[in-house]
Amino acid sequence: MQKICITQAKKTQEREWLSEVSNIPLQQSIADLGVAWNNFFASIKGKRKGKRVNSPKFKKRTNRQSARFRKGGFSIKAAKVFLAKIGCIKTKWSRPLPSEPSSLTVIKDTAGRYFLSFVVEVQPETKLASNPAVGIDLGIKIFAALSTSERVASPSYSKLDRKIRRSQRKLSRRSKTSKRRERMRLKVAKLKAKLRDIRKDFLHKLSTKVINENQVIAASKCVDKATQN
Repeated sequence: MQKICITQAKKTQEREWLSEVSNIPLQQSIADLGVAWNNFFASIKGKRKGKRVNSPKFKKRTNRQSARFRKGGFSIKAAKVFLAKIGCIKTKWSRPLPSEPSSLTVIKDTAGRYFLSFVVEVQPETKLASNPAVGIDLGIKIFAALSTSERVASPSYSKLDRKIRRSQRKLSRRSKTSKRRERMRLKVAKLKAKLRDIRKDFLHKLSTKVINENQVIAASKCVDKATQN
């Protein structure tokens, strides 16, 4: 597969641009394709547990994209990251790396933002919880009610949600081949990414707080009787 999709493809006029990038992400994409097909065939034969896996499909250019580099394809130089055939990239670090990374994944989301995800080895930490146990009741008006009498309200997304709906209506009126549609598509993607980040930030902070402060966690969720029937 690597010989056909990489070596021979570089010799064609339509795929000669493959020579401009490093071989490492190309080889990783072939390896990922092999894993995807193995999972698909194992799923239809009943050898794979869980939900049935569909066959791999081509990704759209406007969707989330990623490229994975192994050792030898990247290095860290001070505050910058060097990628093979790309050069040094100025990076804003969210946190220091606890150990030397074994691989690096470059991610581009639908909003056009780039992220670097490192695979590192860390030692697990043991923390003493202040509470022996806590019960959590997930609701509708109140996001969570804790047995410690604490009430956790969900952030308000209504203002941002209205912006998204308004931008989506404008996007639907744009011509599919126009540059104005692409600019509006990017605007909608950025608004959705902002909403997604706010939700993740809220959930991660809440879950981390609950886990660090309690040894045992019991959760329950309200179920609508009409839906249950």
